[in-house]
Amino acid sequence: MRLRSTVAAAFGALALIVAVPTSAGAASGDFSYTYSGLDGSPRIGILFDPPSRVCLTLPEVADPHSSSPAHTPWNHTDATATVFTGVDCEGDHFSLRPYGGHASSRLKLRSVVFS
Repeated sequence: MRLRSTVAAAFGALALIVAVPTSAGAASGDFSYTYSGLDGSPRIGILFDPPSRVCLTLPEVADPHSSSPAHTPWNHTDATATVFTGVDCEGDHFSLRPYGGHASSRLKLRSVVFS
């Protein structure tokens, strides 16, 4: 009888684990930043619904030898955005709160990760 109860409890726990929805794995919303175009004029880059817990190197500023870092980030996602001064989420970092966290042009960045 005890074995039957144990098996039934384990099966019930497994059913609950499978039935509970998991997170979608993406931050909802957009993240924008300013970078310099090839002609030196300011341009706006936007990441729409970026993946969570994945380091994203900003493509326009990925090469430190040929581009200036991006600046003036705005986080309009539902996740905390941690921006980094280097590519591949390396270097100094700063966190921007969800739903409107932003920084001035003094904050330089080349990569970002969302919680």
